[in-house]
Amino acid sequence: MLKSRAKYSLGQVVRHRKHPFRGVVFDVDAIFSNTEEWYQAIPEDSRPAKQQPYYHLLAENAQSYYVAYVSEQNLVADYSGEPVDHPDLDDLFGPFEDGHYPLQVDLN
Repeated sequence: MLKSRAKYSLGQVVRHRKHPFRGVVFDVDAIFSNTEEWYQAIPEDSRPAKQQPYYHLLAENAQSYYVAYVSEQNLVADYSGEPVDHPDLDDLFGPFEDGHYPLQVDLN
């Protein structure tokens, strides 16, 4: 039986280890749960393992806002204390406080 524990929590601000973006965790998959086509599109030399948590992020970079799907190995906690400006944050979270966004929706 696979045991997987997420390192990052819902509402936490994280940043990508290699690429210049950061975001807020809004969902977590215990293991890879995207399409095989998506996975194969990642260059083989930087393709992460499937057997780890994957995070859905409301992400931002200098040019845009988007939703990202990122493996745990490619994330680090963001301790900048700076809020994320993604326009969809208010749909899921309350105001930024102490480096974190509190959930404002009911979970299943």
